[in-house]
Amino acid sequence: MCLVFLNFSWAEAKELKSLYQVSTINALLSGHYDGEIDMQTLSKYGDFGIGTFDKLDGEMIFLDGQVYKVKASGKVELVANKVKTPFAAVTYFTPEISRVIFNVENYEQLQTKLNEVVSDKNYFYAIKVSGDFKEIKTRSVPSQEKPYKPLVEITKNQPVFEYKNIKGTILGFYCPAYVAGVNVPGYHLHFLSQDKTKGGHLLAASLGKAQVEVCKIDKFTMQLPRENKLEKLELLKDYSKELLVVEK
Repeated sequence: MCLVFLNFSWAEAKELKSLYQVSTINALLSGHYDGEIDMQTLSKYGDFGIGTFDKLDGEMIFLDGQVYKVKASGKVELVANKVKTPFAAVTYFTPEISRVIFNVENYEQLQTKLNEVVSDKNYFYAIKVSGDFKEIKTRSVPSQEKPYKPLVEITKNQPVFEYKNIKGTILGFYCPAYVAGVNVPGYHLHFLSQDKTKGGHLLAASLGKAQVEVCKIDKFTMQLPRENKLEKLELLKDYSKELLVVEK
C-alpha cells in the first residue's frame, strides 16, 4: 500500500490503479464545504467517482468521463469544468472482476454480494453495479451558506428520493477500515439512472438482476485543502457516529 500526498501526472494516473481524493471525510463532516479542485482538474485523475460540490451543492456522480450533479430538488445536470469540489474520490475505472447477481432484497444483501468480490479488505476497490432495480432510495443535500453547519445537522432535513422499477448504475468505492477519518470505511455508493434524470447518495436498494464490476486499487493520492483551511477544524475528533447518521 502506498500513501502519497503529492500530485502525479495525468499519464501516470491513467496507468496506475490509483484513487485520487480531494480533502478528507472528517473535514467535510466538520463543515469544510468550500471548493478546492475544479472539474477540469479532477478529470485529469479519473473518469469515475463520487463526491460533492462547492458549498455542498448536491451529490456528485462521475461516470464514463461525465460529471453529473444531483441537486436537492432531485434534478440531475451536467457540471461545468469550472465548478469546484470540497470532497471527491476518483479513479480510472478498468474492471478486473465481473459477475451477475440476482434477487437482492436490500442494501445489506447487496453489501454481502459485494463482499464476495471484494476479497482483501485491506485494499480500496472501485464498484459499479448496473442493471434493473426494484427499488432505489437516494438523497441529496442543498447548497449551504456561511457559517456552515456540520454535515450531520444538514442531513437531518435532507431531501430523499424513492424510485421503483428503474434501470441505472450504482457506483462508488469500498475503503478499508484503517482510513477512518480520511474516507468512509466500507461502502460509499451513489446512484444514477440510465436516462440520467435521477440519482443521489444511495440509502437503500433492491434488485432483480445486475452486473457487478470491480476494480482493485493499490495507489492512493490525497490533495489537502490549501491556505491553512484545515487549521481550525476538529479533524482528530471521532466522527464515527455522525458518519453513520450521514451515510444511512
